[in-house]
Amino acid sequence: MDAAFDPPGAGLEFGHDAVPRAPSPEAEAFYAESLRELTALGTPFLLAGAYALAIHTGISRPTKDLDIFCKAGDLGRILGHFRDRGDRIEIEDERWIGKVHRGENFFDVIFASGHGALPVTEEWFAHAHRGEAFGIPVPVVGPTELILSKAFIQLRHRYDGPDIMHVILRQHDAIDWRRLLDGLENHWEVLLAHLLNFRWIYPSERDHVPRWLMEELAGRLQRQLDLPPPETRVCRGPMLSFADYETDMRTWDFADR
Repeated sequence: MDAAFDPPGAGLEFGHDAVPRAPSPEAEAFYAESLRELTALGTPFLLAGAYALAIHTGISRPTKDLDIFCKAGDLGRILGHFRDRGDRIEIEDERWIGKVHRGENFFDVIFASGHGALPVTEEWFAHAHRGEAFGIPVPVVGPTELILSKAFIQLRHRYDGPDIMHVILRQHDAIDWRRLLDGLENHWEVLLAHLLNFRWIYPSERDHVPRWLMEELAGRLQRQLDLPPPETRVCRGPMLSFADYETDMRTWDFADR
């Protein structure tokens, strides 16, 4: 693995052998040791983030950390294990994420996406793929769940839409479209927005998204147009980025989702 760190904007690498580049040899060693510890611990986990993206699409890019998925009930077991080993832990947001730090290096322990809207469940593990990172066999989040994990990441300074586009492009035959719709049932407009982006970005590949799904979502939109607007002033923007929609909550009197 090339452990050299490239600044943001550096070129991506493509191919089945492409792997994300850790920011330093020390970070790479920390990631490898952490994966070995997680495997030995025996608590179910899934590798996600840039490493899962590389496995599913062949796209490699620099990364600053690991993303580890677990069920909410296993968060304490994982964080406690690394705390007992001398690492520093934190609960960044009790709705969805904790962290394990060792010096400047860290990895995220994530148990839900969309700021808690979509919890990691047994189903995520039932549809996991097998992969390898740093020479260690690891369970990898499947393409359907990888999309779910990225659907709500739409901050001004970080937008995971291109990752979703590439997963659809490269893994459309492996995506369980009905399970994807079920996962975003209460937020089907978010799914529709991503799929419309895919159709616009890849017009020659539109058939990668099943026709029945586009008809279902278009039908929902058509029926919604005939309904009155909600009486409660709701802004669901904080599910995508709290900082970017803070004014809506604090100044414009919108309810948070």
